[in-house]
Amino acid sequence: MSTTVISGAAEPAPPSATARLRPVAARLLLTALSGFVLYLSFPPRPLWWLAPLAFAGLGLVLFGRRFWAGTGYGLVFGLVFFLAHLVWIQDFLGADFGSAPWLGLSAVMALFVAAACGLMTLVTRLPAAPVWMALVFLLQESLRSRWPINGFPWGRVAFGQPEGAYLPLASVGGAPLVGFAVLLTGFGLARLAVLFRAGRRGPGIRWAVPVACTLLPVVAGLALWPTIGTEAQAGTRSVAVVQGNAPDIGLGLLGQRDVIRRNHLEASAELARRIQSGEIPRPDLVVWPETATEVRGADPVLDEVVDSFGTPTLIGALYRLPTGQAQNAVVEWQPDTGQGQRYAKQELVPFAEYVPLRSIARLFTPFVDDTGDMRSGSEPGVIDVADTTVGLAICYEAAYDYVSREATAAGAELLIVPTNNAWYGPGEMSYQQLAMSRVRAVEHGRAVVVAATSGVSAIVRPDGSIGASTDLFTRETLLEEVPLRQETTLSDRLGAWTEYVLVGAALLAVASGIVLSRRTRRANAEKTDKSAARGAAEEG
Repeated sequence: MSTTVISGAAEPAPPSATARLRPVAARLLLTALSGFVLYLSFPPRPLWWLAPLAFAGLGLVLFGRRFWAGTGYGLVFGLVFFLAHLVWIQDFLGADFGSAPWLGLSAVMALFVAAACGLMTLVTRLPAAPVWMALVFLLQESLRSRWPINGFPWGRVAFGQPEGAYLPLASVGGAPLVGFAVLLTGFGLARLAVLFRAGRRGPGIRWAVPVACTLLPVVAGLALWPTIGTEAQAGTRSVAVVQGNAPDIGLGLLGQRDVIRRNHLEASAELARRIQSGEIPRPDLVVWPETATEVRGADPVLDEVVDSFGTPTLIGALYRLPTGQAQNAVVEWQPDTGQGQRYAKQELVPFAEYVPLRSIARLFTPFVDDTGDMRSGSEPGVIDVADTTVGLAICYEAAYDYVSREATAAGAELLIVPTNNAWYGPGEMSYQQLAMSRVRAVEHGRAVVVAATSGVSAIVRPDGSIGASTDLFTRETLLEEVPLRQETTLSDRLGAWTEYVLVGAALLAVASGIVLSRRTRRANAEKTDKSAARGAAEEG
């Protein structure tokens, strides 16, 4: 009897290049779409709930990826988000510098996100992976808010949440906790989608953790809403905001300082006429926007304006020191007595209010040699005026946690943010900055008065809602009664420790992920060696 030996079945053909690239292309598309969805979640659109969905999409891409793949996908996510989020830089610099500043800054910011996404792939295998992924993303926000050149905090996750379920968490842990909550929900959703796709639909700890990560931040935020205090604790003050307007000409404003001053003097004259005629009640305090005028010593014109109000006024000014050096300052101006206290901006804008690395910057801008560095302030922004302790953060400072925190710790009962956004055109920059002040209102439990040269000026209540606001590039005046509050929030009492703890946990998670990754590679290498040895023995 003969036997027929049947050879083993033929091995399947390797997948084609197209088949191999198809899932990569799908992940790239999902990554880019997620970055754009994150952009859409930011003001002026009231779509805060899109942010967790954006991070759910990013998480779906990162689960199961290796470091360099995660880095690449993170770069795409960051580029799409920042290119859309920072396009207003084109209104400021585009006509004179082209797209290089916008593209360059967006790319640098995207590199931080890329590094974070690469590190996130190391923590996806740890228990409670969504927690560690959220912390690692916060780590890059913390770093890029400080470095290089004092950092650039624009586009932090928390600043897209000026309303909605997550905002009350600002009263507990400030902007870092709000950002962490949004990220945790998003990555929790991603983990649930991964489990569902893998067919693991039964109950168990695998599901419990991502479900908790998804739901707890939302539930906690909603539960905190009733605790957000808005009532006056030390009376109220009526505050008038003068928005004199400015021409929409970007960098051309460098030669229009007299126009901006004249506009605000004219708007102030109209406000004084309405006060004196009895058309509106006399305010307790009047606020001018950032750098609405230049002040060189005594200024009889401003004396006359403030006398016509008959009420203390905070003047946002380019203030010339006796040495000739300038400060971006807010000057208290009293009827009859003139100038008083002064707060100087601590966080100056690099390459605008001062020029770091001049020898390099000179290669890119013709204005370097004609631009002197302003002198930064070093004291917290607190001025006692109109029987009120007022906290100040000038423009860009709204993005830095410590500025308003220090002012509140020094006794501020009301926060004021003078700003000059006229440089940035009719785009979204002014709305993005207003969102920061809305988050700060809840973070510190204070009303916030935003005084903008050309809009958006606004009165923000302590719960982050807007009591009154102006349009862009219009001449308008706001007059509102605002509550004075003295109670400090848990966020103020914890201070920077919330961020320090979250960042410390992120670093521990990354270290643990590196250790786990090395052990896994070592175990796989040993298994491969044993299999090879066993195969060689069988052949022998």
